[in-house]
Formats: sequence, structure tokens, C-alpha cells
Amino acid sequence: MKIKDRRPDTWTRQEHGIDTVGANWLRRSDSGLYELYVEGTPYERGVANGLLAKELIAVQEQYFKDQIEKLVPSRGYLRFLKYLVAWFNRKLPKYVAEEFKEEIYGISRSASNQFNYIGKPYHRLLNYHAAHDIGHALQSLALVGCTSFGTWGEKSAEGQLIIGRNFDFYVGENFALNKIVQFEAPTQGLKFMFVTWGGFIGVVSGMNEKGLTVTINAAKSGIPLGSATPVSLVAREILQYAGNIEEAKQIAQKRKMFVSESFLIGSAADGKAVILEKTPKTLEVYDPGEEWIGCANHFQSAGLGRSPRNTTDMAGSASPHRERRLKELLEKNGLNSVEKTVAILRDYSGMQGEDIGLGNERALNQFIGHHSIVFEPGELRVWVSTAPWQDGAFICYDLKKVFALRGKHDNQEIADHDRDIPEDPFVHSGAFSDLLSYKEMKRHENIDPDALVACNPELYQAYVLAGNYCFKRKEYDKAFSFYTQALTKVVATWPEEAQILKQIARCEKKIA
Repeated sequence: MKIKDRRPDTWTRQEHGIDTVGANWLRRSDSGLYELYVEGTPYERGVANGLLAKELIAVQEQYFKDQIEKLVPSRGYLRFLKYLVAWFNRKLPKYVAEEFKEEIYGISRSASNQFNYIGKPYHRLLNYHAAHDIGHALQSLALVGCTSFGTWGEKSAEGQLIIGRNFDFYVGENFALNKIVQFEAPTQGLKFMFVTWGGFIGVVSGMNEKGLTVTINAAKSGIPLGSATPVSLVAREILQYAGNIEEAKQIAQKRKMFVSESFLIGSAADGKAVILEKTPKTLEVYDPGEEWIGCANHFQSAGLGRSPRNTTDMAGSASPHRERRLKELLEKNGLNSVEKTVAILRDYSGMQGEDIGLGNERALNQFIGHHSIVFEPGELRVWVSTAPWQDGAFICYDLKKVFALRGKHDNQEIADHDRDIPEDPFVHSGAFSDLLSYKEMKRHENIDPDALVACNPELYQAYVLAGNYCFKRKEYDKAFSFYTQALTKVVATWPEEAQILKQIARCEKKIA
């Protein structure tokens, strides 16, 4: 790639309390979150990012590769998937803005060579920016499913615009270990922050210095037929260059995407939030006409909300259940606040507080999220969750204070800890301990099926997994019992219910 100014190629990382490259810096907060600040031209930001986060980029690639191999254990199919993704992305550079390619190229100079069998560093990192799109287009991999919402005016305490979201992009438990809260001060556009991971400059959750927020939620998509701009880079462009809803809409309108996505845009300038619903062919704006908005994984606008694909998906998915539970909690809680927003994001129950097991897709908190985040755009404040999932403490950052720091050479905390929200007491409960045991047992090939369901007795998936284990061991009577018990619980989606019924019929044939 041709870069006009190659002076950053001579830069090195300095370690003196925190890691620095000129005015750029990386530190690990006492909270466990990594905090990264980069500034300058696209290539300067990329080179600094790569030098500072070199180790984080390498470990993130390893986690991503490990989870894909776990999801797709067949070497033959893995090769097929590799070529399929390469085909999807064969013209990807054509649809990525030059400044983003320069930034990614700068990062790639520090990427590990141990993954060169997958592709050269620059092409690998560029393609990783389409992972969100590929993940939700290939629905069978079940990588994505998120919930976001906002309140303002008479629905919020003091009338403040408040945005909350859970980012349920699941690529294994390890993938969320090294979250980065990145602050970026580009030479062109607006300063902004976003939550990310090593080597990734796309945006899934972020806010800029104008108080404009962007969060993305996957919607039902067909198999993509070719390359286009990755969703995360459309969100990144909005965050860097839009100061209000209309400017965000104009940017989204001009970019071609190969999947369908909802962009929840919160705007301090407009004093409200809307959803930009975008497909490969069209874009519609969903404005509820009220002072609250909710977004799961289906469309709601007049046109796209009534489309056959969306209607069919809603009937079979857990997305509408999460939206209804969100509305129920907002109505129950009264005037919304940052603290109440966090409590909603942590809610793991079904409608009317029903116990549907821990990890049910119908719940807002499925205990799989990469991160959870809350924005207060009018005050330029943001709260980012710490492990485990959204149940750890939410750390507060004041963007005005952080961007005033610029160069930093001491290891002092930059968060506004007086405004932190404590961890959920639930993490110290027996039920939470049982959940961890359940997740640990799921990782092993040999399990005690009775112990598995005992750890999560209201979750239908526990009985399905126990049934599958017994079926493989030709213990058809026990498998039949587990499958039938699964149907007495709240099954998240009708395709899953249909699969359980299919397994019951198979058991009956074997028993007969």
C-alpha cells in the first residue's frame, strides 16, 4: 500500500509507567479495562495503535481462530469457509475508505506472522472487520444478537438522553477478556471513543465529542453475494464525521452494505435517538414518536418492519421477546437513569420476571456479552462494563477530561471513578456460581448430564445438551426424558422447539 509519509515507520514503543509512542499511549486500568489513546493522521494512528497493542492483537487473533475451529470442527468445512469468506471479501478494499485502509495498514505492521497461513497481516486485519457481517449472515454460527435502547425527555430523570446497550457478539469466553476503551483524535473529523479489541478500528459501540452515539444491532440477512463496506466501518464513519442524526443518515445512505443492520443513533444535538434500518438495497429511519426507543434484532419501520423476511424472522426468533421485556422494565421502573439503565442491561428474567434459566436468548442479559455500555451524550459521559459480562462494575469516563489529557506519561487512573456503578451483587450468589459450573461443564466432551441440568434447572438448553449427550451414547430412554423435560421450559425460538421435537421422534424410533 502506498503511504506518502513513512516517518512513523521509525517509531518505537517506550515503557515508563505506561506504554507510549509519542503522544499516543496504552495502559491497563485497575478495573481490568485497557485504555488506548491515538491521534494524528490515519497512518500515524495505525502505526501507534499497532506498536502499543501488539500483544493484544496477537492474542485476539488466537482467540478468534480457536473459536472458529471450535464452531467448525471439520477441517474440510473450515477450508471451505476460509475460501467462502475470501470470496465474500475479494473486492473488500474497493468499499473501504482510504483513511481506514491506511489506519489498518499501519496496525498490520505490528501484527504477528504466526497467522500468515491465513493471509498476510494487512489482508487478515482488513477481513476481520467484516467478521460481524459474515457472522450474522451465516446465522448457523450464532455469533451475534444484541439489545439497545434509549430514553429522553419525560422518560428520563432530569430529561437527559440516556443510551444503553448489550453487545452480544460471542466468539468464545476468552474473546472478551481484553476489552479496549479506545479514544481517538484524528486530524480530520471529530474526536471519539469506542469499545473494541486488538487490531479492530470498526465501531460497534461509541460516542463522539458532539455527543452523537452509534450502536449496531444485526438484523436478518440473506447470504451475501459479494463485497461491500463492513457494518462496523459504516458506524465508524458516522462516529468520526456526524454531529447529528441527519448527518449520520447521509453517511449511512451513501455506503453499500451486504447485510442488514440497525444503527441506533443517539444525538445530544437533536435531544433524542432514532434507528437507521439499512439493508443492501434500502435505508429507512425508525422514529417511534415517543421519548424512548428499543432495538433488538428485527426491523420496526413502516416499510422494513412489514417485509416478509422480517415478519418471518420475528415469528421464529427471540428478538421480539427481548423487546417486550425491555418495554416492560422501562414501564415498571419509572423515570429512567443511568443506574436503572444498567439494571435493565443486567436483567436475566423473562416476561413478568419469570425464571427462564440463565443464558436464555429471550433475556436481555444472556451472560455472553463482549461488553455493555451506557452513554449520557449531553454530558459526554460513558460507562463501560467490566467482567464478568455486564455484571461487573461499570467504569465512568468523561470524554472532556480524557481528550484534554492528550500525551500521558504517568500511570494514573483516567476514569471518573466517583461515578462508577458497582458490580451486581448477583455475582456473589449461589445461582451465579452454578452458572459458571454449567458453562465449564459445557466445554467438555464427557459430562454428567444430571449434574449439568442441576446447575441450570430452568434453562431448556441444559436439558437439550444432556439429551444430546445421552443420544450419542445410545441411552435413548434417558435422552427422551431430557428432551421432553426441555419442552416444559421456556424454549427461546420455534426452530429450536422443532429440533427438540425431531429428537424426541428419533428417540421413540430407537426405543421401539
